[in-house]
Amino acid sequence: MNRRVAVVGGINMDIGGSPYGELLAGDSNPGRIRLRPGGVGRNIAHDLRLLGLEVRLVTALGADANGEALLKSCRELGLDTELSLVLPEERSPVYLYITDRRGDMQLAISDMDVMARLTPERLEPLLDALNGCAAVVLDANLPEESIRFLAEHCTAPLYADPVSNAKAPRLQQALGRLRAVKPNRLEALALTGEAEPERAAKRLLERGVKQVFLSLGAEGLLAAEGDRLLRLPCRELPVVNTNGAGDAATAAVVWAGVQGLDLEEAAQAALLAGALTAASPDTNPGALGRVAEEFSK
Repeated sequence: MNRRVAVVGGINMDIGGSPYGELLAGDSNPGRIRLRPGGVGRNIAHDLRLLGLEVRLVTALGADANGEALLKSCRELGLDTELSLVLPEERSPVYLYITDRRGDMQLAISDMDVMARLTPERLEPLLDALNGCAAVVLDANLPEESIRFLAEHCTAPLYADPVSNAKAPRLQQALGRLRAVKPNRLEALALTGEAEPERAAKRLLERGVKQVFLSLGAEGLLAAEGDRLLRLPCRELPVVNTNGAGDAATAAVVWAGVQGLDLEEAAQAALLAGALTAASPDTNPGALGRVAEEFSK
């Protein structure tokens, strides 16, 4: 079995703050601040490694202290970063977020301007390497023209994470080539104009997506393929920090596709991955290995 997956997407240094008590807007809140590697693409790549796959990460960052730290952390994880773009004149991406005391994100600012440099012209020489993978995962931090280019030229199965409702529309012209997409409610609305999850999932299928895994937050997950629509409840685990839970769910969907799992098995794997991540203070918990143990064929 080909176990190599490529992730083309964002990396950043996460700066996250959580208050000890109730979060008060407009005031200084005593709490904890953590600095650690993050980014949707990088998180998915890390989670795929935890699930036992070989991973190539294609991203863009600056030749600064944050960039050096990010590349070092990736290599320590066993991620192949040789195809990534390091630009001396750019600053590396930073993601600044604040959660409430329960770990739910309340506000965030994403500085990902360097991703605009990952253009089709820079991606074209990488196509042979990408097409030799069992799957290619892209996130909507990429420029729209780069997403369209990958959709038109990648022959490996394509998976996508919309990242946010602001960036989700960048996937519009790639929908017909996607093996699977994993939006939340707001991202699905941005992609389809449909607020009702079942209608949004059906619209995505009509646009050519093979499988849809629509996150419903505390209500679980809606999985769709062909004429099938499945609503599955969350796995019951305590919530510590939801940052990274959606990325873990996307990684589990990709892992399930490489493993040849069916729609319901992939959805259950995604739910478990998201729950294990939300139950941990770590964005990429080692406990994700449980997904592979529970669902491997």
